[in-house]
Amino acid sequence: MFDFHVHSIFSDGELIPAEIAQRCSILGHKAVAITDHADKSNLELILSNLVPACEDLNKYVDIEVLPGIEITHSPIDMLEDLIKKSKKLGAKVIIVHGETLVEPVPKGTNLAAVKIPEVDILAHPGLLTVEEAELAKENGIFLELSARKGHCLSNGHVAMVANEVKADLLVNTDAHSPSDFITEKEAYNVARGSGLSEKNSGIVISVNPQRFLKNI
Repeated sequence: MFDFHVHSIFSDGELIPAEIAQRCSILGHKAVAITDHADKSNLELILSNLVPACEDLNKYVDIEVLPGIEITHSPIDMLEDLIKKSKKLGAKVIIVHGETLVEPVPKGTNLAAVKIPEVDILAHPGLLTVEEAELAKENGIFLELSARKGHCLSNGHVAMVANEVKADLLVNTDAHSPSDFITEKEAYNVARGSGLSEKNSGIVISVNPQRFLKNI
């Protein structure tokens, strides 16, 4: 099991990085990315704390803990600069908060994000278009099937469009609290519930995450 979208106390999550690592380890996770919400106001604050915290944890825990960031609700014209700055500050996983159905994300965020190769994951992209999925595939950007309430409403649509163009999918939790973490079986059920076949669901929860790790 892998989870590349989790929030800590450095944004609106409830847990410190050490507890995230411990809880994910107990669930059998091989890797977890802590990807707190950020814009220009808090990007440096988050990563200056999170990067060294993950480096220290990785010396002692039996799970790979990756420092990351989720660029959230930022004006579209700021995305590229924020993403490049995140990379310079040590973020290993760059997520852009997609146009979920339940939040007022700036229109055009999905399209802008998938045009930037430095983006690793477009999270909960809502009513994803074929053009956006094709660009994601072209730029090596993974599309997210979300286990989170509300964000998961468009999973079926995202899976359908991604499957049409053969774009890569991941299942992530977008966890904010202890109750949000899931097992491998539950991740599989999220993939199956989105309409994917048994075979493709297995690929999404086991093969794709390993490819993702190699890419970053």
